Amino acid sequence: DGNFPLPVVEALRLLGHDVLTIYEDGKGNQSYPDESVLHDATAYGRSVLTVNRKHFRRLHLHFSEHGGIISCTYDPDFAGQAQRIDEIVNAHDKLDGQLMLVYRPSL
Repeated sequence: DGNFPLPVVEALRLLGHDVLTIYEDGKGNQSYPDESVLHDATAYGRSVLTVNRKHFRRLHLHFSEHGGIISCTYDPDFAGQAQRIDEIVNAHDKLDGQLMLVYRPSL
């Protein structure tokens, strides 16, 4: 998703994840529709990482055959958020069709 914090992406890469941003895919700053983001990610064999929880939850309910959606609350602890994403991804054998929720921990 185009709104996802780049420091989390970079931390995920350090943890060994192959992350492609919408900007690296040449579609940044183009008002690219969320449905197209999900469709493209699925076609590429990838999951979507997003902080746009409401829209992607709705897409998950309407299009259950996708490469996975990892929906996060915004968290300024980028390294901690990357760690929580890593843990949830590693806890699943397959991400296809899954809607995974990663929340900022309560203080």
